Amino acid sequence: MHVTFSGAAREVTGSCHLLTVGDHTVALDCGLFQGHRAQSREKNARFPIPPDRLSAIVLSHAHIDHAGRLPYVARLGFKGTVWTTPATRDLCDVMLMDSAFIQEKDAEFLRRRGAAVIEPLYTTADIPPLMQQVKTKPYGESFQVVPGMRATYVDAGHILGSASVVLECTEGSRTRRLIFSGDIGRWGQPIIRDPQPPGGGDVVIMESTYGDRDHPKLSDMRNRLASIVSETAARGGRVIIPAFAVGRTQELVYDLHALMRDRRIPGVPIYIDSPLASLATAVFASHPEVYDETEHMVGTVKELFQFERLHYTKDVSESKALNTQRGPMVIISPSGMAEVGRIQHHLLNGAGDPRNTILIVGFQAEHTLGRRIVERRETLRIFGEEVPLKARVEVLNGYSAHGDRSELGRWLDLVRGASPKPPPVWLVHGEPPAQEAFAARIRERGHAVSIPAPGDAATL
Repeated sequence: MHVTFSGAAREVTGSCHLLTVGDHTVALDCGLFQGHRAQSREKNARFPIPPDRLSAIVLSHAHIDHAGRLPYVARLGFKGTVWTTPATRDLCDVMLMDSAFIQEKDAEFLRRRGAAVIEPLYTTADIPPLMQQVKTKPYGESFQVVPGMRATYVDAGHILGSASVVLECTEGSRTRRLIFSGDIGRWGQPIIRDPQPPGGGDVVIMESTYGDRDHPKLSDMRNRLASIVSETAARGGRVIIPAFAVGRTQELVYDLHALMRDRRIPGVPIYIDSPLASLATAVFASHPEVYDETEHMVGTVKELFQFERLHYTKDVSESKALNTQRGPMVIISPSGMAEVGRIQHHLLNGAGDPRNTILIVGFQAEHTLGRRIVERRETLRIFGEEVPLKARVEVLNGYSAHGDRSELGRWLDLVRGASPKPPPVWLVHGEPPAQEAFAARIRERGHAVSIPAPGDAATL
């Protein structure tokens, strides 16, 4: 039994780890790399084994950096089963279609401008056949992935349907229990339930995105959001928020809803400018079985994601009209790292206005437009144009759906449980400084820690 670390190894995006048991190789996640267009394209087009040799894919959740290459490997010959939770399956259906659509439109846009065209990795026509390969299992139900490998999903508390995976791998008379964390969420997030760490692992593949820092308290984020919206509105500006369409958008809508109900922000229009976010919100509304029932609004408000002043744009013409509309407003639009989608048009038109605020509410990987905004570069390059960054930049890392170093440590302690011997840990899904800091922290607790590079393999 061995693992090959193919993606999200000493970096954050492109999650993919290959687990081989006997004659079968199974991928844990199959995500897109995100960053510089050409560099990402090169990585995404290079899969570590011929896809037709892949027996199955076990998906932790629907974010594109974990699921975004599924249509590509299917296009190249993967015929096996993709395993997900029910909510993840429904989110993948809309997210992958949106990913394909964006790739098609980006190619079309570049073609019209006479620029070098990068052909889509896959198109919207590739999504329906892929979804026929998807099978679902609820949390807590063991299932056979391939002969010699059984899996069980447990709630990771990250986004709707997100899971950590317990994998029991048997060769001959030996069975080993591997725990793949997926993306670990936070305790106390609105809507989503708290993480439920599984115990008893022989080895752990664990994310480490925020392994070197603690987030501000979640309870403080709503107060800061209220201040930012109110102050920007007073200047006559707009709040422009690059946000993942799944998870972050719904969390922001939830908090803005609460603030409107409590009359803590002015009644400015709030626009969710993303067909994907609208569809994803409908998926959220259809899966109340995974909500955190301890949340006040979950138990008292019938429509969590609909309220006065909230608008979901229906088409491109409505999206374009926002750029000529006067007066304060809030615009939430994907992508979360500002690399693709409608958010780039809003930044193109709004980054140069000092009345506006660009609000960053999630992790920004290296070499992304979002990272350059966080770094407050003097100019931003958007669609080939140099745009001065004069808008205010605010960062609310407390909105992250990733656990911070204390929460990651809490999760790992619960995985260890009462075992006298801490399980060894392979750290993935993190940039090197965060990984090294977290590795030092958990080595002090007795864990043997490795930080694999892309292509590294390890025996279980």
